[in-house]
Amino acid sequence: MSEPQNGGSNASQPRPVRLRDALWKARIEAADRTGVVVDLRDAEVARLEILNDALDPLFAEVPEQVDLFDRGVSQGETPRLWIDVVAHIVMGRDKRMYRFVQDTRFGRIVLAESHDVPVIVDAVTDYVARRMIEREHAMVVTPEPKPAAAKKPRRSRAWTFLLGFILGALALFGLALFASLRSM
Repeated sequence: MSEPQNGGSNASQPRPVRLRDALWKARIEAADRTGVVVDLRDAEVARLEILNDALDPLFAEVPEQVDLFDRGVSQGETPRLWIDVVAHIVMGRDKRMYRFVQDTRFGRIVLAESHDVPVIVDAVTDYVARRMIEREHAMVVTPEPKPAAAKKPRRSRAWTFLLGFILGALALFGLALFASLRSM
């Protein structure tokens, strides 16, 4: 028995580069087998866990001060992988398709659907980036109004009051003068 060499026919066979990739591939194969043998719900949870593990590098890059995302698998009646409060991933009707959905005020919209984990990871990456940009825009402090713009209404009110006061005083003086001339 000779040991395989680095060249030749082995170069055409795909080999996992890292242990993490090999584990990911083994989990997918195990999830496919369990989908047939055991309860479909457990297979759904297993597939969601696989996707959750595939999202680890993405969420490792999210800064700690960004608290928009609360990722985790909920094992209710319908297992879901939550990304944040309004977006989650559920399994499709065939229990093999990932469906990335977002709840909006107009109802639920499907952001992505695929059987492939990398496609969903890309969709979640795009979603996370959009949410972070929305957060940045919401956190921007609007500039305070300039003091000159704030003084203009005060000046116009002050001049109006002063003009009204002078006109009222002149009217009272005129009325008093008219009354004294009339009584003579």
